[in-house]
Parts: sequence; C-alpha cells; structure tokens
Amino acid sequence: MSQTPIVDHRKGIAVASVGITVLSFDALLVRLAETQAFNITLFRGLFVFIALTALLAMRKQLSQFRVYRDHGRAALLVTLLYGINTALFVFSISATKAANTVVILSSSAFFAALFSWFLLREKIPLRTWVAIAVSLAGVVVVFAGSIGLESWVGDMIALLLALMMGLTLTLLRRLPDLPKIPVVAMSGLVTAAIGIGFTDLGDMTIVSYSWLAVMGLLQMPIASVMLMKATRYLPSPEVSLFLLIESVLGPVWVWLVLSETVPPLTIYGGAAILGAVFVHSWLALKHPLGSDVSPIEPPL
Repeated sequence: MSQTPIVDHRKGIAVASVGITVLSFDALLVRLAETQAFNITLFRGLFVFIALTALLAMRKQLSQFRVYRDHGRAALLVTLLYGINTALFVFSISATKAANTVVILSSSAFFAALFSWFLLREKIPLRTWVAIAVSLAGVVVVFAGSIGLESWVGDMIALLLALMMGLTLTLLRRLPDLPKIPVVAMSGLVTAAIGIGFTDLGDMTIVSYSWLAVMGLLQMPIASVMLMKATRYLPSPEVSLFLLIESVLGPVWVWLVLSETVPPLTIYGGAAILGAVFVHSWLALKHPLGSDVSPIEPPL
C-alpha cells in the first residue's frame, strides 16, 4: 500500500521553478554541442550517470541504489521512460526548431492530468484544467506560426515526448519514496545505450565534448533531480505545468546566443503559457487544496 502523497505548494513551486530554469538551457546546449544526435545521447547519458553516482559516493549515500532496487519493476519502468525521454528530446531538437520542441513538450500537462486521473484517481482542480486549456491554446498559436515548415518528424517526436513525460511524472507521483538521484543516474545509462550503436565520433571536437560535459555533469543532473523532487510536493499535472516555462525561456536562450529566430506567434503563444503558469501558481499559494491528496484505489 502506497503512502499518501504530500502537497506543499510553496516548497513544490520553489523546487520546480529552480529545476525548470536550469532545464531551459537544454536546447541551447544541444545546439552548441554541434554534433549528431546519437553522439549527444551517448555522452550526455554517460556524463549524467558518472556525475550523480559520484555525488552519491561523496555523500556516502550509495545505499540509495539499494532502496531504488527494492522498488523493483516500478523503478525500472520510470528509469526506462526517463532515459527514453531524454533521447527523444535530443532527437526532436535536432530535427526541428527549438521553439517547436519545447512548446509541444508543454502539452505534457494535458497528458499528466489524464494519467493522474486514470491511474491515481487524483481529483484535478478546476484551476489546473483552466491553466492547461489556456496553455494548450498558446501551443496552438505557436503551431500556427510553423505551418509549412518541413519539420513534422521532429514535431511528432516532441509530441511523443510530451505524452511519455506526462506518464513519467504521474508514475513518480505514485512512488513518492523512490529515490530520485538513482533514477536519473540509471536513466543516463538508458540514454547512452540508445546512442551507442549509432555514434560517429569523427565530427566531435573539443568544443563538442566541453558542452556535453556541462550538459551531462551539471545542467541535466541538477534539473532532473529538482523536477523529480517536485513531484513529492505537487500533483504531476502541476509539476508538468512548469515545463511550460521552458517553452518560453528555451527558445529565448537559443535566439540570444545563436540568433535562431523566434516567430511572432511563438512569442504571443509563449506569453499565454507563461501567464497561465504564473496565475495557477499564485492561486495555488493563496488557496491550497489541503495538506494531502489521497488516491482512491489506484489501479497500479
């Protein structure tokens, strides 16, 4: 029998905000690596595994891997999903505009809400549904500015990523005691395994290795652990709403550094998304749902 999930909006919002701000540099770092997608997945995954395993060793917390193992197939499923999600993000960014990927990813809030209702039987408050509706309207506006572009493969990969991210966040909500650092560390091996058979190291440079090290040793471990930790304090649809912020910040960083243009409709849609997240978080702080939310006979 699972423990009742905790709801602490103030702590959850703080943790999720830090995590998503760090994560928003992801698209930029993929671009700066200037190498093929399979090379990125290989080294990104390996660096994430090395960084987080070393962190646990320094803290003398390698016992977390035993707790992780004790969760059995549930831990394995979350690890596989998270590792595949990481690879899908790289593939999508490599096949379409950064703005397309991160904005489509924002629809994970919709999938998380459905999975939470179906798997956890969690009641989704009206404010969350309204925020999701406004945010999805923003996504539609952004898509309207991308009509005619030959990037449908990257867009479809991003949509698959959004669905799987919603499921991943919901499963993490179902497993509040699953240690997050081992999950992210082991998912790095999954990501690396996806790329290992298709790499071409001939186009790798010192610059490529440098940016991949920043991504794998610092940025991704910090962002992933913070977002996973947020699922301990917030329902998964609310955590996934913070992914919408990346749909605004991610393209901005790419535009500022690499001058990759952001269509006007992306700006308008992004404003709607960011506004929805802000208002939703403000309402959650003013009118919290209570100290806990108890699932009703979840089928998992």
